[in-house]
Amino acid sequence: MATPGAPALRGDLLLVGLATPDLAGNAYTGALHRVGLGGGDVRAFSHGFRDQAPALSPDGRQVAFLRSTDAASPARLFVMPVDGGEPREVAAPPLGADAPVWAPDSRRIAFVARVAEPGRYGVPTADGDTPGPAAEAPRVITRLEYRLDGVGFLHDRPPQLFTVDTERAGARPRRLTTGLGEPAHPVWAPSGEHVLVRAKRDWGERESLNTDLYAIPVDGGEPVLVARSEGTVERPVVLTDGTVAYLGEAFDGVGAVACTMGLWTVPLALDAGPATPRRLTDPETVDIEPSSGAAVQTTSGLLVAVRNRGAVELRRVPPTADRATLTELAVVAGEQAVVRGFAADGDRVVCTVSTWDTAGEVVLVENDTSRRLTDFSAGLRGRVRQPVEIKAVAPDGYATHGWIVLPEGDGPHPVLLMVHGGPFAYYHWGVFDEAQVCAAAGYAVVLGNPRGSAGYGQAHGRAILRAMGTVDVDDVLSVLDAALERPDVDATRVGVMGGSYGGWMTGWLAAHHGGRFRAAWSERAVNAWDSFVGSSDIGWWFADAYLGPDPADHLASSPLAHAHRITVPFAVVHSETDWRCPVEQAQRMYVALRRGGVDAELILFPGEGHELTRSGKPRHREQRFREVLRWWSRHL
Repeated sequence: MATPGAPALRGDLLLVGLATPDLAGNAYTGALHRVGLGGGDVRAFSHGFRDQAPALSPDGRQVAFLRSTDAASPARLFVMPVDGGEPREVAAPPLGADAPVWAPDSRRIAFVARVAEPGRYGVPTADGDTPGPAAEAPRVITRLEYRLDGVGFLHDRPPQLFTVDTERAGARPRRLTTGLGEPAHPVWAPSGEHVLVRAKRDWGERESLNTDLYAIPVDGGEPVLVARSEGTVERPVVLTDGTVAYLGEAFDGVGAVACTMGLWTVPLALDAGPATPRRLTDPETVDIEPSSGAAVQTTSGLLVAVRNRGAVELRRVPPTADRATLTELAVVAGEQAVVRGFAADGDRVVCTVSTWDTAGEVVLVENDTSRRLTDFSAGLRGRVRQPVEIKAVAPDGYATHGWIVLPEGDGPHPVLLMVHGGPFAYYHWGVFDEAQVCAAAGYAVVLGNPRGSAGYGQAHGRAILRAMGTVDVDDVLSVLDAALERPDVDATRVGVMGGSYGGWMTGWLAAHHGGRFRAAWSERAVNAWDSFVGSSDIGWWFADAYLGPDPADHLASSPLAHAHRITVPFAVVHSETDWRCPVEQAQRMYVALRRGGVDAELILFPGEGHELTRSGKPRHREQRFREVLRWWSRHL
């Protein structure tokens, strides 16, 4: 699985970082690669242990990027000439740097880095002591949002905005912000006098799920509020007419679930006070994927990556659009595929695209034609199976959608029903390692996007608010039933598995529809909403958003409360340092099952968080697959 990141394009220079899991070193390694626009010409551009996030200077002469020197080292910021030469380190924050962003003068770079309290995370105290983690002073916590899965504790190492002058010898990064605003996604104002960031409302003075757009003076001064959002601001970008485009959701209070991500614009008028944003895309039908990147301006419109029925499509939004619907946005790339990153120079567009048999390739889109420029996934082709689309109908007549990945041979094959997390997430057309590993081992894998999923409109995503375990269950089972009508699958040998919300669904199905399954594999699940509220990093708002505030509803929606109904063999799988669904969720479920006489196993992964299956250590990911196949070999 060689996975390219977001591309960087300037003129004829196209760079992309490539990440590959290294089992021997138990790390992800990779270099920057230069990709020829003619196709077939791909060569290493850098040679670090892990180089990523290339950013080309506006004058096209330099590239900035992040480099880690080994598996344990934080990312440092380097700059090198595009025509060759040694990389030069320009910033080495103790806790690592985020992606670099060039100023218009091609000299300064803005970046975000966490700043630790003295005496924590290896930063010495004023008297020179550097206590280890177990010897640090106690944390005094006074807020609800005090830790984050995959990051850790927040308020003793808040992110701050920095700039650095890359041409001044020995220049040290200059810190521009303080406090708990958590600035992110910096972009320079055209004048070079401010850096725009998204940050927490009121600069983090109190708990809030809202973020707004701020301008930070580069010569010092307080943050200036540019626009107050209707919910959130993500990934701002300055357009040629001086306005700012950003991605964002609209919601009130703690209702920040199952909201489509839209494209907004706002005037950049720092002396006129906060401006009112305007939404360019329809909140019901257009749902932008923020992880694929910020909007990119071309002469023919703004490019955004849109989630649509399991695809992430690159679509063009007219800058004058007023809540344009999905059908009004032209598709540029990504039909039955997943666009994971994109860039443009003029009307020349490049994007990294994952299809059913690729973890990602670089594609050039020019003059309305697409051409693949790389073959990073050559080793996968011929070893993965093409998904077959399933269109089904739920008992209430609602159209449902999914896929089945079939193994080689005529069958009938045993069946695995997989349920995704989220729940406002989605299975997609891109290669999915979990489905492919199980299909290669002889299982037919069924994947569905029930109500509650993303990419099918806002009403689809919000259909399970205060209704979990109703229409989402109907939809999942309707896709399974459609798959079981095939003659090449064995309807008497079916297992169910899933993670996070999918783990919740696994427990729910085992309790309420257990007769349909031979066994269950529930991973990083929410099993008990009562303790989730007080122990999860998002528990203080997430449970109320989906279930409402009534503890009785929390109990009724908890698989743990129905564990006495479960009789099928049940694997409880968790990571020890999961802070999204803390490990006590697994421990309580396992004990309840074993006390009830169920053939249950508890499988714990040390040193991993909620994202084990996607970004955990390579060896643990391989070991997990071996446990998955052991379990299903035993029961199916």
